[in-house]
Amino acid sequence: MVERKLLVLFGSQTGTAQDTAERIGREAKRRHFQCRVEALDSYDVANLINELLVVFVCATTGQGDPPDNMKMFWRFLFRKNLPPSSLCQLDYAVLGLGDSSYPKFNFVAKKLHKRVLQLGGNPLLPVALGDDQHDLGPDAVIDPWLLALWDKILTLYPLPPGLEIISPDVCLPPKYTLQYLPEEAVPCELRPFAARLLSNRRLTAHQHFQDVRLIEFDVTGSGITFSAGDVVMIQPQNFPEDVQQFCQLLRLDPDRRFVLKPTEPGTSLPALLPQPCTIRHLVTHYLDISCVPRRSFFELLSYFSTNELEREKLQEFSSAQGQEELYSYCNRPRRTTLEALWDFPHTTCAIPAEYLLDLIPRIRPRAFSIASSMMAHPDRLQILVAVVRYKTRLSKPRRGLCSTWLASLNPEQGDVRVPLWVKKGGMKFPADPDTPVIMIGPGTGVAPFRAAIQERVAQGCGGNYLFFGCRHKSKDFYCQAEWEELVAKGVLTLFTAFSRDQEEKVYVQHRILENRRLLWELLSNGNTRVYLAGELPGIVAEALQSVLQLEGGMSPSEAQEHFAAMERCQRFQAETWS
Repeated sequence: MVERKLLVLFGSQTGTAQDTAERIGREAKRRHFQCRVEALDSYDVANLINELLVVFVCATTGQGDPPDNMKMFWRFLFRKNLPPSSLCQLDYAVLGLGDSSYPKFNFVAKKLHKRVLQLGGNPLLPVALGDDQHDLGPDAVIDPWLLALWDKILTLYPLPPGLEIISPDVCLPPKYTLQYLPEEAVPCELRPFAARLLSNRRLTAHQHFQDVRLIEFDVTGSGITFSAGDVVMIQPQNFPEDVQQFCQLLRLDPDRRFVLKPTEPGTSLPALLPQPCTIRHLVTHYLDISCVPRRSFFELLSYFSTNELEREKLQEFSSAQGQEELYSYCNRPRRTTLEALWDFPHTTCAIPAEYLLDLIPRIRPRAFSIASSMMAHPDRLQILVAVVRYKTRLSKPRRGLCSTWLASLNPEQGDVRVPLWVKKGGMKFPADPDTPVIMIGPGTGVAPFRAAIQERVAQGCGGNYLFFGCRHKSKDFYCQAEWEELVAKGVLTLFTAFSRDQEEKVYVQHRILENRRLLWELLSNGNTRVYLAGELPGIVAEALQSVLQLEGGMSPSEAQEHFAAMERCQRFQAETWS
C-alpha cells in the first residue's frame, strides 16, 4: 500500500501563509496522513523530485516578490537547467495569499503553479487566489478550495480500512508536551546579540502628538557590521504587567520550569526558547499575546471551553459564516489575544499549558532601517522609532508592541539589553563617490538616508540632495541641527516641506516640482540615483514624472517608460509602506 504522506510547504512574510499551512497540516492529521509543514527555505529543495504529494501555500509581497523564507527555493526552481520532466511524479496544489488592491495580485502563487507544471508536476486543482480585500478575507476562497482538495486527495489516497476522518469536534494532540524540571537547571542564552542600550532620546517636541525616538545601541564585540540601507531586526518582549495578567488568567505559575518534548518524532524545537525554560520567559519573550488573534486561535480555543455560551461564540468565530463577526470583534478594533482571553474567562482558565505554543504564535522580530553609519559612529547602531499609539472603539488606546517597549527602556536604570541582529536591506547606495544621490524621506522615512549621508560624508562624497517633510519645523524636524551643520559645510543640499506651518499645505512633492530644473539637470546626466523611503510612493513618483515632462519635454507615456527604466536598472529605488 502507498504511504500516505503529505508535505505542506509555505512562503510567509507576516505569518498568514504559515498559519494557513498549519491549518492544512491539522486537516491532514484528521485524515490520518503523515504530514510535515515546513517553510520553503528550510526544506531541502533537491528532495522535491522524490515527493509524491505537496501543497504549496505562498504569499506575495511588495511588488510581486516572494516572501523572505522562500527566496532560495524560488531561485532554485527557476534555474534554466532543470529537466522538464523532473517533477513528473509529483501531485501538487498551490494556494496563494494576496491583496487584489496591488497590481501583481498573487503573482508568486500563479508563477509557482506554472513553473511546477512546466517541470512535469500534475496539478490536483487550479491555483487558489486568496484575497485580503474580500469581505471574509482569504478564507472566502480557501474554505471551498480545501474541501475540493481533500476530495481529490482522498480519491488518490483513500482512508485505510477501519479508519474514519477525525471529527472537528475532537481536539488534536499538541505539538509538544511540557516536562517540568526540578528547580536547579541553568537557562541558556538566546541567539540574537544582547546589545546594550546607550541612549533613548525623544526628537519630537513634548506637545507634538507623535513621540519619535532616536535610540542608540552599543554593538561592541558582536561582530555586527552594516552599511547604509541595511535593517536591524529587534526581538521585542511583552510588558511585565501583561505577562502577569496572562499567567493569572490561565492560572499558570510564572516561575515553573519545563523542557519541551515533541509529541511526534521529527518536530524541531523552537530555536529561540532556552531549554529548560520558565513559564515567565515563555510568555515574556516568545508568545505574542498582543497580536490580533486569527481564526485558528478561536478554533483551538473552542475545544477547551467548559462553558456552553463561550463555546458557541468560539465555534461561530471559527466557522466560515462567522468571519464577518470575527472581523468586527478582532481586526477592526485591533483587539489583542490577551484581551480576547479576558472575554472568555471560563475557557481561558481551562487551557492546558501544553497547547500554548499551538494556540499563540511567536513574537516576530520587527525591522527598522538603520539610521547611522559605522564610519561616523564605530560600534554604535542607531534607529529612529515612531511610537505607535492610536485609538479604536476599545477604551484602551492601541499600542505597537515593539515601539512602545523600546520607548519604555531607560538606560539610566542600569544595564538595559535588547536582542538584535542585522540584515541586508533593499536599498543599495552607489560605491562611486561621484554619483549624485537624491533622497526623498518624509517623516521617519529619513532614517536610511541619515545613515547614507553620514557614510557618504565620511567617504568624502558630494552630490547629496535630501528632500525631507514633516508637519512643523519646531515640533518634528528630526535631526535638524545635524542637517544644518552639513549644509553649512557644503556637503548636503537640503529641501524641507513643513506641511502645517502655513495656510496652504506643502509636501515634499511640491518641493520636487519647485526645484524641477535642478532635478532635471541631475536626472539627465544618466548617473544620478533617486531613493525614496516612507509613505505615498505613488504621489512622489508622479511628481518626478512631471519633472521629466515639464523640463525634459517628454510625453506622459515617455516619462512613465523612462521612470520604469530607471527602476529596472536600480537608478530609482524605493522602500515604502502605506
